[in-house]
Amino acid sequence: MGGMRDLVLLGSTGSIGTQAIDIVRRNPDRFRVVALGAGGGNVELLAAQALALEVEVVGVARASVVQDLQLAFYAEAQRRGWATGDFKIPRIVAGPDAMTQLAQEPCDVVLNGVVGSLGLAPTLAALESGRILALANKESLVAGGPLVRRVAKQGQIVPVDSEHSALAQCLRGGSAAEVTKLILTASGGAFRGRSRAELTEVTPEEALKHPTWDMGPVVTINSATMVNKALEVIEAHELFGVGYDDIEVAVHPQSVIHSMVEFADGSTLAQASPPDMRLPIALALAWPDRVPGAAKAVDWREAHNWEFRPLDDEAFPAVRLAKAAGRAGHCRPAIYNAANEECVAAFAAGRLPFLGIVDTLERVLAEAPDFPEPSTVEEVLAAEAWARAEAQRMITTVAEGA
Repeated sequence: MGGMRDLVLLGSTGSIGTQAIDIVRRNPDRFRVVALGAGGGNVELLAAQALALEVEVVGVARASVVQDLQLAFYAEAQRRGWATGDFKIPRIVAGPDAMTQLAQEPCDVVLNGVVGSLGLAPTLAALESGRILALANKESLVAGGPLVRRVAKQGQIVPVDSEHSALAQCLRGGSAAEVTKLILTASGGAFRGRSRAELTEVTPEEALKHPTWDMGPVVTINSATMVNKALEVIEAHELFGVGYDDIEVAVHPQSVIHSMVEFADGSTLAQASPPDMRLPIALALAWPDRVPGAAKAVDWREAHNWEFRPLDDEAFPAVRLAKAAGRAGHCRPAIYNAANEECVAAFAAGRLPFLGIVDTLERVLAEAPDFPEPSTVEEVLAAEAWARAEAQRMITTVAEGA
């Protein structure tokens, strides 16, 4: 077992961050948080976390909330009945580079739970600083794959996603040369089992009813279109170096088997646990060790029915499209991701039909100029900006033609 690990938590007020803090507080002999970073939308929670964990540094991406954060520190101290001299106010770093600065703080592990492209620069900073990176930020690998590949050392990135955590666990069962396939499992989202024809009239309200996971609206809609799984296929390729032809998706409605690895002799290893993100988060923080009691295990005294179905490529072409974007490279995965965000927002606002999300994505990718294989964050962001503008233009055309 490893000793005490010092952690920097980025995105501490979000879902991944708050669950990571829960794990830390239950394992004070294993983890110590030295810095917290967040967007700045919830300074009260951030201040409460910082004082409870006695962190040295707190970062906010929005410079405009620094004063609010300082006031929140005092309010939280008062709530705890502390006199002014009884506590040390953490140092505050603020502004667009705050997360990147925190990623370079002295520590053992950086947990990157930042949402969106803002997460790419901190990922690179953590890797360049030689930290172990517990990665929950999709964009780092989807949009910034080539940049991350150049700086990441073998085993330096530990995935936090339940699917990629499952793959990492199963991959311990054999050598890289023995691996023939990665199989990512998908719940199938809100519209599992429907044909393309049955998806023409579905509403945002219907898309937001996820069968097994409680997630934010964007991820839930991405789950309904299978874009979420498509992005995870790109991530799996980047993380584990397995070719796109050897990464498959299986629809598994119960979400208990989180992913599987097939080996050359015909053996398939699967990782199973009831849906609970604390397991992959704890494993990423302690990797390669496990944290006892991180989450509940499967109860074998009960009966279980676990089913698997192949993915319907016609109704849900998102995975096929993502594989093509991944093979093409040249910022295509970044374009895919950015255009999708615009399409999801338009669907949620009633400006685009459900099938229009992935259809528009396909058209944006078809129109994309030949961007270079990116060598800087700026080049990735430029491709994303083009994709967002192009998606908006197409959405407006669709809306006006409706």
